[in-house]
Amino acid sequence: MGQKIVVVGNGDIPDGAGELIDLSDLVIRFNDCRSYGRGGSKTDIVAVCNTGRPGKAMSEEPEWRSLHPVQASSAIWSVRDPSKFIDMRSGLKMSNPELDDFCDDYSSAFAAFAAGGGKQHEIISREVHEQADAMLTRYSPEPYICPSSGLIAILRVLEAATADQDQVLITGFSHQGWSGHPFTAEKQLVDALVTEGKLTRISTE
Repeated sequence: MGQKIVVVGNGDIPDGAGELIDLSDLVIRFNDCRSYGRGGSKTDIVAVCNTGRPGKAMSEEPEWRSLHPVQASSAIWSVRDPSKFIDMRSGLKMSNPELDDFCDDYSSAFAAFAAGGGKQHEIISREVHEQADAMLTRYSPEPYICPSSGLIAILRVLEAATADQDQVLITGFSHQGWSGHPFTAEKQLVDALVTEGKLTRISTE
């Protein structure tokens, strides 16, 4: 029998979903874990945006490090492979000069924090990022900077899930936010994965 894995975004979560989340085998939250509380408390993995201003802020702020779900987690995932973002830097310098610090990498700081707290640290490989890009082309997205952390984490979980055994559930994904992410196409892709039975959206109805 496989695991029940829940990926919890920072968007709206159905009332009553917290209990189901807390009964799951593995729970993944994001960045400052705004889903904590209203979306249960169990936190096994915190997936962080490890580049640019968010990465700098979280890796340097004692407040982030002291968050209960961050402290309680057993692993930190850096969702952006530094090698991928080094390759993106020159193109972004031409197309989006305002994002001059977007590719600055702080994964070493997250790795040090994890090691100091007895946690595992993983950098999600660029292959997952490139898989996301390839899958998104089916939905003809407008030009974008990179897939969201949520999509990268979902695909990382699906990559490791045991076929026909692990159940992967998601909640808290509104597919809205920063304009540099292709959220319309991401919603279409996630909906297709739900239709194919690879993902289940949590509903308490």
